[in-house]
Amino acid sequence: MIFTPLALDGAYRIDLERRGDQRGSFARMFCQEEFQQYGLTSTWSQCNISHSVLSGTLRGMHFQRPPKADAKLVKCMAGSVFDVIVDLRQGSETFGQWASVMLTADGGEMIYIPKGFAHGFQSLADDAQLLYFHSDSYSPSDEGGLHHADAEIGIAWPLEITCLSDRDKTLPTLAKVVPIS
Repeated sequence: MIFTPLALDGAYRIDLERRGDQRGSFARMFCQEEFQQYGLTSTWSQCNISHSVLSGTLRGMHFQRPPKADAKLVKCMAGSVFDVIVDLRQGSETFGQWASVMLTADGGEMIYIPKGFAHGFQSLADDAQLLYFHSDSYSPSDEGGLHHADAEIGIAWPLEITCLSDRDKTLPTLAKVVPIS
């Protein structure tokens, strides 16, 4: 795996190193030793799959508050997505800033998201699927969200939004979100 730091401290783009022959290819998606070498979470408590039927579907921006704040490792398994993170860590030099990674099923890239970040994505193809590893289990009472179109953050979504949940339409702006400690 190739670990490339993103502009937001603690976040990484991770590219799989595929080895192939006439049968196809093989790549490691996770190695506890390598993750530990970069100081990243190396224990996963929950794994989820997200399926977006239509291109342009937007999901996010979601996060978990302490004590259930969690790190995530996200990989696109079908289609492609524009994956976005926003730093919500109290006292962070990059608080309120965003970074993105294009994730594709064919490309083999992943994104590592530390605790304290909001996460969302827009599907760039019909039937996009993401595989999520979480460092802690989901807790409805600790979930939070950030409005995807907050002008203060200024995320440049690549497509017109074709589908958005009622919940995501009403999420608060950054000015109303309590930073994550």
